Amino acid sequence: MILDGKKTAEFIRKNLAKEVAALEDTITLALILVGHNPASEVYVNNKMKACAEVGINVKDYFLEETATQKDVLNIIKESNEDPNVHGILVQLPLPSHIDENIVINSISPEKDVDGLTIINQGKLFAGLEAIAPATPKGVISLLKKNYIDIAGKNVVVVGRSNLVGKPLALLFLQNNATVTLAHSKTNNLKEITKRADILAVAVGKPHLITADMVKKDAVVIDIGTTKVEGKLTGDVKFSEVLEVASYITPVPKGVGPMTIASLLENILICYHNQKRLAE
Repeated sequence: MILDGKKTAEFIRKNLAKEVAALEDTITLALILVGHNPASEVYVNNKMKACAEVGINVKDYFLEETATQKDVLNIIKESNEDPNVHGILVQLPLPSHIDENIVINSISPEKDVDGLTIINQGKLFAGLEAIAPATPKGVISLLKKNYIDIAGKNVVVVGRSNLVGKPLALLFLQNNATVTLAHSKTNNLKEITKRADILAVAVGKPHLITADMVKKDAVVIDIGTTKVEGKLTGDVKFSEVLEVASYITPVPKGVGPMTIASLLENILICYHNQKRLAE
């Protein structure tokens, strides 16, 4: 069966729109984009459109490729100090002359809607309440909202990035799964993936996972997205694996819409956290 991320995300967004409409305050996201990376521009436009749909205000800062690290840090400082800005998002990747680590960790953890600051990552690792990165959060949400059990399952996450693989493994652990974290350099990857009740793949290698690597009736979550001959392609050979899996996410319309829905949820969480701290 196909796990329809688009449909699930629409349900979440409708509920968020009602929640935002009932608030007395206007929720505002500061969104920073440096340069003209075509993929980043598409992602930013999608995020801005989604914010508009649910009633979240966006203060956009579109900077040229020549912008300095200091320019970006000044915008973040101003946004950190502005009580009317509730979330800050820096679109990655940044140009090579800007240190992503310094920029991300200059964001106040209470306004870190991407969950990428050391503080939020550390809280997630420690099992404390944290802002979780939107894509891993979206994966867990997609499973839960489609009544797919996680507790006690053997989960294999292929991919070890700070943005997806590592936090996703931690979120699965928090939901009582037994987790193996593999990656593109793992020896005998097939033996490991074949044991998975839930297989989540986020490597960025088109068609890395084929039907012979998947256990019968496994749940397969394809997080990878790569442009191949102008078409968005996942890490899983969809048509093949569809025959073996009990559930599978398509690319596109799988995890992508859930990522944006989870980002919107994170903005709202940041707003509520700040209200609580101000009381």
